[in-house]
Amino acid sequence: MNPVRTRRVDWARPALFVALATPFALLAHDFWLELQSPGAAFGADAGEAVTRYLGEWAIRMLMLTLAVSPAARLFKRPRLVRYRRVCGLFAFAYALTHFAAYLALLAGLSLRGVLEDFIERPYITVGIAGLLCLVPLAVTSTRGWQRRLGSNWRRLHRLVYAIGALACVHLLWLSKGGYGEAALYGALLIVLLGERVARIALRRRAAVGKAGKKG
Repeated sequence: MNPVRTRRVDWARPALFVALATPFALLAHDFWLELQSPGAAFGADAGEAVTRYLGEWAIRMLMLTLAVSPAARLFKRPRLVRYRRVCGLFAFAYALTHFAAYLALLAGLSLRGVLEDFIERPYITVGIAGLLCLVPLAVTSTRGWQRRLGSNWRRLHRLVYAIGALACVHLLWLSKGGYGEAALYGALLIVLLGERVARIALRRRAAVGKAGKKG
């Protein structure tokens, strides 16, 4: 008789999902507190507080997504890459709810108000541009789209670095006080992009070296 094969349960995936969803749960709890005692959770300007909270988590999730592949290479754990998609989808979810909060709580669901902000406030323009760029990445994140697009899939998803830059500029331009947070995310983005550029350069150099030896 053949021994019964036991299938390993990947507990990391649901654990990661719970961790990434925790900020949403905390926000829901704060909404409950706000209903019980107005001003207790969000202060005097609830709309601004909620919108900023979601925006902060959107950029954190985006940086986490960008860090997955370098971390997998650094710690020699290639299996980490399979968690990149869920991180990216959560980044999109936080960015989308950030925009929804702005639309409902700050713009008052006014299309005219959004258009005026888009034209008159550069940080709104940059933020909306970043969100629009995220849409095709979220839609094409499945394996089916990877097969359909082939090598173009990787080219499309390199757009995430441009989105990271737009997010940093968005945060920088809307910051009313210090710029430390925007500078921190900008520096992290430069490090992550630099790692990718250095890896590609080393790969090309190795390829040229092999070609030279064959010649």
